[in-house]
Amino acid sequence: MGTGQEQVRRELLLDGLDCANCALKIENGVKKIKGINECSVNFVTKTLSLHTTSDMDEQVVEEAKRKVLRLEPHIRISEKGKHVNGHVHTHTGSAGGAHNHSHDHTGHDHGHSHSHGKHSHTHDQHQHDHTHEHGGHAGHDHNHTHDDAHAGHSHEHGAGQTKVLLSRLAAGSVLLAAAIWSPLEGWAQFTLYALAYLIAGGDIVLQASKNIIRGQVFDEYFLMSVATLGAFAIGEYPEGVAVMLFYQLGELFQGMAVNRSRKSIQSLMDIRPDYANILTGSGDETRRVSPEDVRIGDRIVVKAGERVPLDGIVRAGRSMVDTSALTGESVPRELEPGSDVLSGFVNKNGILTIEVTKTFGESTVSKILDLVQNASSRKAKTEHFISKFARYYTPVVVILAALIAFVPPLILSGATFADWIYRALVFLVISCPCALVVSIPLGFFGGIGAASRNGILVKGSNYLEALNDVKVVVFDKTGTLTKGVFKVTAIHPEGGRTEEELMELAAIAEANSNHPIAESIRTAWAKAIPTQGVEGYDEVAGHGIKVSVDGREVLAGNAKLMKQAGISYTTPETAGTIVHVAEAGTYVGHLIIADEVKDDAAAAIQALKKLGIRKTVMLTGDAKAVGEAVGRELGVDEVYAELLPQDKVERLEQLEATKSPKEKMVFVGDGINDTPVLARADVGVAMGGLGSDAAIEAADVVIMTDEPSKLASAIRIAKRTRMIVWQNIAFALGVKAIFLLLGVFGIATMWEAVFSDVGVTVLAVLNAMRVLRVKNI
Repeated sequence: MGTGQEQVRRELLLDGLDCANCALKIENGVKKIKGINECSVNFVTKTLSLHTTSDMDEQVVEEAKRKVLRLEPHIRISEKGKHVNGHVHTHTGSAGGAHNHSHDHTGHDHGHSHSHGKHSHTHDQHQHDHTHEHGGHAGHDHNHTHDDAHAGHSHEHGAGQTKVLLSRLAAGSVLLAAAIWSPLEGWAQFTLYALAYLIAGGDIVLQASKNIIRGQVFDEYFLMSVATLGAFAIGEYPEGVAVMLFYQLGELFQGMAVNRSRKSIQSLMDIRPDYANILTGSGDETRRVSPEDVRIGDRIVVKAGERVPLDGIVRAGRSMVDTSALTGESVPRELEPGSDVLSGFVNKNGILTIEVTKTFGESTVSKILDLVQNASSRKAKTEHFISKFARYYTPVVVILAALIAFVPPLILSGATFADWIYRALVFLVISCPCALVVSIPLGFFGGIGAASRNGILVKGSNYLEALNDVKVVVFDKTGTLTKGVFKVTAIHPEGGRTEEELMELAAIAEANSNHPIAESIRTAWAKAIPTQGVEGYDEVAGHGIKVSVDGREVLAGNAKLMKQAGISYTTPETAGTIVHVAEAGTYVGHLIIADEVKDDAAAAIQALKKLGIRKTVMLTGDAKAVGEAVGRELGVDEVYAELLPQDKVERLEQLEATKSPKEKMVFVGDGINDTPVLARADVGVAMGGLGSDAAIEAADVVIMTDEPSKLASAIRIAKRTRMIVWQNIAFALGVKAIFLLLGVFGIATMWEAVFSDVGVTVLAVLNAMRVLRVKNI
């Protein structure tokens, strides 16, 4: 494992983590363990992520497992992955026990830890454990039903648990009705109420007792137990039983809503291929294997309707593929021999034979799953606020309830303890912060999921939240706003020549050059280049090309070449590169070659301005004339040209000084030579980052298509996510405040109190699911 202070990330799957309050308790408890640098519990994916230092790693993780089991004994812990020095080790075991070490080296994943000035990114490509015991990959939410001695009170119910709970609710309801409507009185009637209560809510009281013994007092089990037992203590038996029944029913609905939300979110990421058809030695037959077992250079066959399991190059076959799972684009893409293909594409019609170029751990689909799954470990400020709020809110409410119960009867004439204790109990039931604790992480996770469905990978809730405050957007030019590909954009023949004659001479001259400009001329000619009578090829460095065609000298190059040959030429005003052509000492015209602006670049700038972006800036290493022409065409506010990479960082820092502290600045680059600038900006956005490891390392947001307009989509999704999260905060706190007041004044009963707790949570979770409906915005 190595020595020293290198960072190790461990991921534990917490099977049975079905309560958001429990997730908070675990996170707060594990954070306090010495040796843990960072800790985050993802309630949606039931994952505990730990960052430790390698020299303390094993003992710290064991202590974390023991802590989890002390807080929530019913949870089963298995290890998803350990990331150190690029190797992923997969374990399965429970706290305190010996580990089964199964070192999974099928396609080592390389974890990189980069520190870039302002940001410190630890990016570990996640090796997915293929054991279904704990559902170690996204998209498959395996719900386990346990028959432990203590199954806990669950917010998520498997089919078996649901039947048991419904049976208990039915039996409790029958006993409650019998107690209310039967002629029985006294102890006989009380016994029916007590039986109904124990059947309906015995598990909650048991869980509250266990939590109190473990020092975990202030949670929803405690609140519900105190409220309902208190109702019994003051003789409100029917209400005590009815509230517990209604609470359990509400929890069942809440569990169903959370499950549905989890499944909706994870279905967005259900892009993990289950198998690969590898060609065997004979070359004709295929064998179905796990994607992790395929090596670089192996050939795989993908049939119609199958998902491409690994990145590679098409060697045989033609087909249309659906790329929407990766790029958010609904238009199918055509593949032919020689085409690059990414894992996660779905083959629509033909049969493709693909040569694998990356192991599964390094493949596109694996990187996407890793980025999206681990995004919630970087929490937004709003999530941190809710965590702190929940920690202090419940104890404060319990103290207030005690004051409500005992102070008014002592100081107000005619006030009775029974009346004010009842009001205090109503106050307690209302106070549970479940709606916020459950719905807010779901909202952010849903926003990240919706972004990924639109071809935008956001590395954390904090970056999604930061996009709301962006006021300055800085773009790189080549490969970001332009296609990064030279193209002949204009042909200007002179001396009575036609466009075709001029193009043919230029193509003959450039036939043997490897320069990108020569390639663009050959592409524009798009015909066979005559070779008969062509001789004496001479490439003059920094000038152009001389070649003899049927004994006549042909020149193709820049103005320096024309001057050297003493040929007068035309100098057009243009932003592109000019290639002058002369034949036998006579000027025959020029071509203009330029990097083409992306189709949606102008629309992207306009969309950003409509979203309230105050300033758009373009930085480029190109000549000033080229940069300014592109800037004018697109409507960019400021253009800075002829910059080296270090100049871009300096310019970015100058722009930083011109904005207010609350405003955020985004830098958008192609991720290849923009790594320092991506890291320096508040939010670094990499364009077309699927092919660039550097982009995925340095950027906070990766746009999987080459479309700058996706940045506007990302900001819209961020704004929609924040709106829904704050709707939930306002709704939950607003409803609770109203019912707390009604409870204090004796207007609200426990029925309304339970609705304000469970009902609000269910509505907030359903509202959080609206984030997922963002499609192609």
